[in-house]
Amino acid sequence: MRHGGDLAAAEAAFGQPRQGWLDLSTGVNPHPYPLRPFPPEALTRLPDPEDLKELLSVARRAYGWRPDTPVVAGPGAQAMIQLLPYLRTRGPVLVVGRTYAEHAYSWARAGHKVKEAWSLTHASEADVVVVVNPDNPTGRTFEPDVLAGLATQLARRGGLLVVDESFADVSQETALGSKVASKGVVVLRSFGKFYGLAGLRLGFAAGDEEMISELAAELGPWPVSGPALHAGRAALADDAWAAEMRLQLAVDALRLESLLQSAGFSQVRGCDLFRMVRHPRASEIHRSLARDGVWTRAFEERPDHLRFGLPGGPDAFARLDRALETALKTAA
Repeated sequence: MRHGGDLAAAEAAFGQPRQGWLDLSTGVNPHPYPLRPFPPEALTRLPDPEDLKELLSVARRAYGWRPDTPVVAGPGAQAMIQLLPYLRTRGPVLVVGRTYAEHAYSWARAGHKVKEAWSLTHASEADVVVVVNPDNPTGRTFEPDVLAGLATQLARRGGLLVVDESFADVSQETALGSKVASKGVVVLRSFGKFYGLAGLRLGFAAGDEEMISELAAELGPWPVSGPALHAGRAALADDAWAAEMRLQLAVDALRLESLLQSAGFSQVRGCDLFRMVRHPRASEIHRSLARDGVWTRAFEERPDHLRFGLPGGPDAFARLDRALETALKTAA
């Protein structure tokens, strides 16, 4: 399992829970942005290019990019993750992790020689370096100045730095923002995670002028649906909601961390949309939670780790607490 959210697989393995699923396997905000109804033409007409231009302008401001930064929008950051490897000549790629598995998978699938390493030490040996910042699932971060310096070094020799900032909305100090250059770096942003609207499929890529132009060509004339255009323009422009939500998520994340520590988990890390924990019986706990309808993110390569997304309110926190109590007794 390279990512969370597969409730069909959960149901096939553990049946349908009486209370429905409490899906904590993704890092999606459980408090979605309150969208107003779409205008009818958002569904009945082809998306207007002028609306797309306005969306890109709003995204530049929301993410701290300069007004002239090359930007493209598409159906989720995942689409850009899969396309980028085919826009580069095959060569050595360093993925800093282990991290979100789709990065290494996509570059290897496109024929590149992929190496995974925990640090940037081997960056000089790669044509492309991929960093997830904040990291998914560990929450580790890199300083923007360090990444901007690396992008400059790579650009001098025709290389590329890819920075996946899908979780940077809750960790703004880690984002490159105005440091995004028009050569040697591509920054990816996910709209759906922070705004809790993952089903809309909206994401952005910004930076290297040539790469952004090629991405735009690959995505075609209507890269974003009418509803996604409507939602993105409204949500990304709502600074008050974003500020209040960051505070809400920080409180929720601390509450989740306290619950997990009280349950006996160790090495609690992450960001304000998820927590990654360790336990010697993590696999057993994962299965027990699933039998209670609580779906968490397990890792085949890290069998002692689990990742928990945020519960969506008091009832969800209480349900997780009860399920953990049962799971820990089962695993004892």
